[in-house]
Amino acid sequence: MRVLVTGSSGLIGRWTCDLLSDEGHDVMGIDLRPKPPATADWAFELCDLLDRKALIRLVSAYAPTHVLHLAARTDLDGSMLGDYAVNVQGVSNLLTAVANTPSVTQAIYTSSQLVCKVGHVPTSDDEYLPSTVYGRSKVETERLVREANGGGGIWSLARPTTVWGPHMSDHYRSLISHIEKGRYFHSGPGALYKSYSYVGNIAYQYMRLLETNDPKVNGKVFYLADYEPLSLRDYVNSLARELGVRQPITVPLVLARLLAIVGDAMGAFGLQFPYNSFRLNNIRTEYIFDMSLTESVCGPLPFGFEEGVKATVAWHRSTHNGSV
Repeated sequence: MRVLVTGSSGLIGRWTCDLLSDEGHDVMGIDLRPKPPATADWAFELCDLLDRKALIRLVSAYAPTHVLHLAARTDLDGSMLGDYAVNVQGVSNLLTAVANTPSVTQAIYTSSQLVCKVGHVPTSDDEYLPSTVYGRSKVETERLVREANGGGGIWSLARPTTVWGPHMSDHYRSLISHIEKGRYFHSGPGALYKSYSYVGNIAYQYMRLLETNDPKVNGKVFYLADYEPLSLRDYVNSLARELGVRQPITVPLVLARLLAIVGDAMGAFGLQFPYNSFRLNNIRTEYIFDMSLTESVCGPLPFGFEEGVKATVAWHRSTHNGSV
């Protein structure tokens, strides 16, 4: 395959580009940010998806057989749809570029589980219930892809869930720091099962989806996560064991709610506090997606849970002196 990967400098992008390159595929990554250091030997170009003409020229010149779209603004800080232009206009530009490049036989466009609010599992591919502007922007991503029929060739939509592992962002990595410094506590009882994905496994799923070239995947929506849901409690406790620190205590739910109210009040006055009702709700909300369709196409995953924990802690210790 000749694979064009947008957003190649992000967490999923660098892992997927490395894997595709290691497996012998020709890879061109494009991103607004420089290519990450210590990555495999794949080609890279700086490119803004909002620059329509430049994007069309670049895609046409590379003539990929496959396109993997990962580039997006993913934070929840935007207040209007225009703040997420790359998720809307950028996707529209990419669809045009793909339509103008006859070498493309298959494309995957990345959406998000947040096309529905956390905890709501849709019953159909076109059921949407976003609770954030970011989620709304990803609904637009899916609408544009469907209207353009993916730009041509076989196409599908991917909805990654929460992704963890080496090179994850400081936002997610801060969890490790809080555990390491004894500042993390379990918010109430329960295992709290969630469909999370170890980054090495999601990169593998993307590669396997690209390699199918099967019309049966055309127009399908694939949730990308480990096939077995992860217990947030087990995840945190396993990180603590690997770090060699004490297991976090469990705070009664009533006290956790009081702390969250304190955090809300401090936030209203512009004061920093690492705990609030939004965070508590995210922690307490379970979500488990049906992964049978993804598993039927991608097959067994290469990394187990404990293997992922060990690799993540090893990376954490080897970078920034283990601090965030």
